[in-house]
Amino acid sequence: MKIFEISIFGFTLAPTYYWLMYALTFLWGMYYIKKLWKYTDSQRESLFFYIFFWVILWGRLWYIVFYNLGAYIADPLSIFKIWEWGMSFHGWALGMSIAVFLFARKYKLKLWNIADDLALIVPLWLFLWRIGNYINKELLWFPYDGFLAVHTAKGSFFPSPLVEAFLEGILLFCILYFISRKKKFNGAVIASFFIFYSLFRSIVEIFIRTPDAQIGYYFWFLSQWVFLSLPMFVFGITLYKYLSRSIK
Repeated sequence: MKIFEISIFGFTLAPTYYWLMYALTFLWGMYYIKKLWKYTDSQRESLFFYIFFWVILWGRLWYIVFYNLGAYIADPLSIFKIWEWGMSFHGWALGMSIAVFLFARKYKLKLWNIADDLALIVPLWLFLWRIGNYINKELLWFPYDGFLAVHTAKGSFFPSPLVEAFLEGILLFCILYFISRKKKFNGAVIASFFIFYSLFRSIVEIFIRTPDAQIGYYFWFLSQWVFLSLPMFVFGITLYKYLSRSIK
């Protein structure tokens, strides 16, 4: 959904709520990282360039391959229309992982320290993203006309994105923040992120929202996202157990 649209001398400016949420997240991320004494100005700039490039690239590619491949095969040029959205969090997470790895190798910094720092930024982005979903009136569930209901041309629906905003944003941040203050080994925060995010998102996908219209359900109740989240959950558990060996 567009926030506004202005045409000046043949040029149209029409920012969407999605890109507003992205901008707010990157601004918050830059502010948060700047408050950490461990990074120089040049390192911070490089880190966010890496993140921006790899997140957009893999978020887009993952969505194309796993969520709407047929439409993009029929119209290949639409792949480059990133202003029309179509991004996947799994690809986003993969892009973030690549960015952190390359950044740590370039500056010879500890990978898991950087990953833990960035893990605390992601819940805010998820919170804002879900608020964007709510504003755009998407990813809804059953008919509902009560408090904070989403009203569309097809009727009123339960505000599933707000539940996601609480679980993936507020609750997840609280859990990760607590772990960051009590952690006994580097990598505990990012490993916990993979575990709890995939768990919360799977709960949402199964119980409180409908899947993407072009995909639907597998086995009547499991969405594409649940299947893609299983490797993330297993990876998080495995990573946590592996890294925890350092305290023995």
